[in-house]
Amino acid sequence: MDEDHYSLAVPFYDLWHEDGHVPMIRDLLPPLLKGVRRSVMEIGAGTGLITRVILRETPAEVYAVEPSFGMRSVLLNRLAEDPDALSRVTVLSCGALEAEADEPVEAIVMISVLHSFDAEQRAELWRVLRRQLEPGGLLLFNWRERATPVPGEPEVVGSYRVGRHTYEIAGQVLTVTGETAKTRYFYRVKQRGVVISEDVVVSESHWPARERLVAELEAAGFTRDGAPDGLEAWRLTK
Repeated sequence: MDEDHYSLAVPFYDLWHEDGHVPMIRDLLPPLLKGVRRSVMEIGAGTGLITRVILRETPAEVYAVEPSFGMRSVLLNRLAEDPDALSRVTVLSCGALEAEADEPVEAIVMISVLHSFDAEQRAELWRVLRRQLEPGGLLLFNWRERATPVPGEPEVVGSYRVGRHTYEIAGQVLTVTGETAKTRYFYRVKQRGVVISEDVVVSESHWPARERLVAELEAAGFTRDGAPDGLEAWRLTK
């Protein structure tokens, strides 16, 4: 999904994610951040939902990497509400493969981002993240083994009342090739059941088998650490 597509999803982003993985991450992430004191890089900071968790749970400086102008706009407005956040968060307007911290960080947090990278891009991603981490640094991301998606008709995956309007998200799988699924999402605003606006986004997501993901990380010099179900923790060991 390119920057323009992400911007189309911005009005729906917090509604959908607060109804999805974000509450779970709020519970599972803090114990893994214990001991992180100096610096964290967050890949795909979005509107700042997880950024706030990192700020609350650590005293660290945060590099928030977010390529989408729309997402960054919400993130920066959220930071503006908190003087401490403004002093600790540096927003990098680039993608993960272009991210550079001023010095190696203690931890990298990457929530609901990995599926955006195909196999070739992941190889470069591991190299970039390895360069950004200090020796023994921690890489944290969410991951679950998934059943192979099946192409079909659009289905509503989220519906949220906001005043007199309903914000509705529908999705469908178009094609599946290997680890890659091509999907179409419909972002609709309804009033009294009538669609008053609709944006359509087509994107690809990539879901490698766990065995492949483990092999990639180990080949890149990472060793698996302990983490609760739903999260992955890996340390840079060589």
